[in-house]
Amino acid sequence: MSTTDTIQIPHLGGSTIGYRFGKAYDASLPTLVMVNSFSTSVELYRPQFADEKLSATANLLALEPYGHGRTRASYGQFTYWDTAIAGLQVLDALGISQAFVLGTSQGGWVAARMAMLAPGTVTGIIPLGTSMDFESQRSRELGCWDGIEFCTPAIDALAEAVGDDWVIPVELVDAVLAEGFGEDVPADDRAFWHETHQENYAGDAGRERLRISSINLRDRDGLHGRLDSVRCPVLWLHGTADRVYSVPNAEAEVELFVNSAGAELRVVEGGQHFLSATDPDEVNAAAVEFINRWR
Repeated sequence: MSTTDTIQIPHLGGSTIGYRFGKAYDASLPTLVMVNSFSTSVELYRPQFADEKLSATANLLALEPYGHGRTRASYGQFTYWDTAIAGLQVLDALGISQAFVLGTSQGGWVAARMAMLAPGTVTGIIPLGTSMDFESQRSRELGCWDGIEFCTPAIDALAEAVGDDWVIPVELVDAVLAEGFGEDVPADDRAFWHETHQENYAGDAGRERLRISSINLRDRDGLHGRLDSVRCPVLWLHGTADRVYSVPNAEAEVELFVNSAGAELRVVEGGQHFLSATDPDEVNAAAVEFINRWR
């Protein structure tokens, strides 16, 4: 199903990172790294790969975080900081010295981490439908979801070893799809993501990757105290129909990029949480404009 390639990097005892280029790399163009949302894969960015104007503006490079897709590590434990380091090591391995980074949901805070770790490498970031907080009471008071309540039952259910014939239950997939795409997921898309998840999360190793990914989502560290170290420009897009993180939260957090070359929030009317997939026209046009402005 996937056209994902893999590349070797040294992080976490040696890692295999799943990635996909939209087309053959063109050194004359800037690069846009794209980091996918929870439990999805590079396939989340099919609408971006299909966009001719975006593809003509930048090399499109989707990277799969630890615990996702074809990415694997020698060590069994990982955090979002590890994914940020891995992304930078992939760029180095590919000979790409600078890149913009777009991230959907969890990909947004990976993008911010990459910008903090390597300000000379990350030219700008485009967070989509995200939050820079941990799963805090503050964020819930601003209308965000209760990520602890959402994740904990799955974490508990995934605690025991399973056989080789195990695949992720469709009920878990549907719960993610509802939060990311809204209730009205087209039947073809739902079937696609059922199959993709069950390819990526199979057997006991798949169960363990999914469990650690869920723990990361629930128990991650917040970035508020670190955001002043982001120097590059920031374009944050957020949908009004986002069921996970709210527009008021985004409005408050974009103000924390106090040393950014320019931090802007754009609200997408009716946009869902997985904004790159549900509202690609708005996202792709904004990305083209942002890249052309700051390249």
